[in-house]
Amino acid sequence: MSSGSAAPARPRRRRPLVLALVAVVSLVVLAVGGFGVFIAVALVTAKVDTIGEVAFDRPLAVPPLAPSRVDANGTRVFALRMQQGESDLGAGRPTPTWGFDGDYLGPTLRAARGEKVRVEVTNGVSEASTVHWHGMHLPPAMDGGPHQSIEPGTTWKPHWTIDQPAATLWYHPHPHGQTAAHVRRGLAGMFLLDDAVGTDAPVAQVLPHEYGIDDVPLIVQDVRFEDDGTLDENGSFLSPVGLLGDTTLVNGTPGPYDEVTAERTRYRILNASSARTYTFTFSDRREFALVGTDGGLVEKPVALREVVLTPGERAEIVVTMTPGERTVLRSAPLPDDRGSGNRLAGDDDELDILELRAADTLTSSAPLPRRLAAAPDVDPDDAVRTRSFTISALEVNGRKMDMNRVDARVEAGSTEIWELSARDGSPHNFHVHDVQFRVLDVGRRDPAPDQRGWKDTVNVRPGEPVRIAIRFDLPSGADGPGDSPYMFHCHLLRHEDSGAMGQFLVVPPGQGSDSAEGDPVAPSTTHRH
Repeated sequence: MSSGSAAPARPRRRRPLVLALVAVVSLVVLAVGGFGVFIAVALVTAKVDTIGEVAFDRPLAVPPLAPSRVDANGTRVFALRMQQGESDLGAGRPTPTWGFDGDYLGPTLRAARGEKVRVEVTNGVSEASTVHWHGMHLPPAMDGGPHQSIEPGTTWKPHWTIDQPAATLWYHPHPHGQTAAHVRRGLAGMFLLDDAVGTDAPVAQVLPHEYGIDDVPLIVQDVRFEDDGTLDENGSFLSPVGLLGDTTLVNGTPGPYDEVTAERTRYRILNASSARTYTFTFSDRREFALVGTDGGLVEKPVALREVVLTPGERAEIVVTMTPGERTVLRSAPLPDDRGSGNRLAGDDDELDILELRAADTLTSSAPLPRRLAAAPDVDPDDAVRTRSFTISALEVNGRKMDMNRVDARVEAGSTEIWELSARDGSPHNFHVHDVQFRVLDVGRRDPAPDQRGWKDTVNVRPGEPVRIAIRFDLPSGADGPGDSPYMFHCHLLRHEDSGAMGQFLVVPPGQGSDSAEGDPVAPSTTHRH
């Protein structure tokens, strides 16, 4: 009995533990509840809507055409200098920016098919960078990917022969892990390709083609400012795609208007934003004609009321106006078949972008041709293999980008089918260097009209797998397959910088791989200039 009376009072010892557990659980419940409230508030306030709020009080700036010279060897030579400066982007005070040959953005380079070109790029900013020729068919050592780093104070001189149809391309930095910051600060510009000199090109002459008059580039970006006028380079951690701005710039101009002087105007639209997808449409829902996609003219003009562009994509549209009328180019919420209604990804945002003001008297324009170019001729029946790429915000096929690893080997001259899918529920897109491809289907459906021409970048949404057919022709002037890699990656720049990128080699016939093998990259492919 004495042993029973000496038993420890266990309930008394457990009381402090129980109270502690109750306190912890209560804190967790409060924290979870508080986080839920935070998420709810974030969802309510995430939508950006500038419809009717933009003053349109600044004339649209048009990037100048870059000067060039032709050297003794017949090569057209351009010179670009990356530099730091300040710009009025609408923040109410000067914003520190970067640009090519100026404080923000860069001049438009222009060359014709068959021309030899050289671009002498000098780095005058404080960080190492690169210049990638987005959409260009050229040897890998000239591509301007992360291996072709340009150190501060040095000059890189890539050279190649233009060997592709007339198209709207662009150039921008591609430093590993820093692409978003360098592009957002202003390092970007257009590179326009024309038909070969001396060839019979009636379509080029019938389409609006007077640069800056009835053939106007539109470099569209969204930015967000800190209180001191500097650019926000981080954005919300809740966004699955990256930084979404609340101010829209066109050619670096906030609140722009374009004085339209011709009956028909060709606008070359580039989505140069780091994360935002735009649904370009007009305030009066007027029809326009789609005449070109990433890689050049489409087969025939397509009458549309909206066109969707993810970061890096381009579209050429022709807008018809009557004297004295006005309309606003804007971005509408993504259509149901192109988005998932993800407010934190900007799918619901509505943005006024550019006002078009037709003059009282307009220059007459020729009717659009019924046929513009040949349809993409990549035949999927010619494919020698099919590869699958699953994309997340950090990886492609479960692997983060490794500068020293080759992820695929493709045979020169061969055709392949690449199957693309979003792995993590986030919106993505996919860009392949060097080539233009044909979109076969999206979500097992025929591609939308704005996805049927030559493409180098394509939207990849959750639950909507995409198949593309690619022919890996060697660039003109290339000595043959080599050990320098090209890139493939998500062009949502936060994803790219975080590791959603890989590398492929073009190899001799018979040496291709059916799957990614993780081969090393030869040390000679990393360049310092």
